Amino acid sequence: MSTLSPRLILALSGLACAAAVVGALVSQHHFGMLPCPWCILQRMIFMLLAVWLLLAAALPWSGLRRAMAGLAVLLAGSGVAAALYQHFVAAKLNSCALTLADRIITATGLDLRWPDVFEVKASCADAAVSLLGVPYEFWALALFALVGVLALVSALARPGHARS
Repeated sequence: MSTLSPRLILALSGLACAAAVVGALVSQHHFGMLPCPWCILQRMIFMLLAVWLLLAAALPWSGLRRAMAGLAVLLAGSGVAAALYQHFVAAKLNSCALTLADRIITATGLDLRWPDVFEVKASCADAAVSLLGVPYEFWALALFALVGVLALVSALARPGHARS
């Protein structure tokens, strides 16, 4: 039975994160699902993960690739935390202005540089929507968790295992 190499796992995980961002942008611009600060923060984390994982997959040095995969586990964990906070706390608030997510977005300045991608357009309560009966943030949570597990598997893979 053939197993996927850690490099391929990292590359596919990075592509899945990029696809999540594309899906969020399609939802926003074609279906009117406006993002709140926590949505945008998760979008930023997915973008960071996509770049980080694809870079890790491209590296020829397995030790550095494994270290980067380990750091990706932490980044995916921050995405899980953001999704949980959005669902259980922020979605119940009338305003999510000046929350940690809002401060991070403002501090990066990305909302001003690329408003079509990073500008907050809704409150957390207004952004609470479902896709196929599942809250949008739980879809993100599931992907963050999956990517975290796959990054952990890649980080712990023995050098030379499945042609790493």
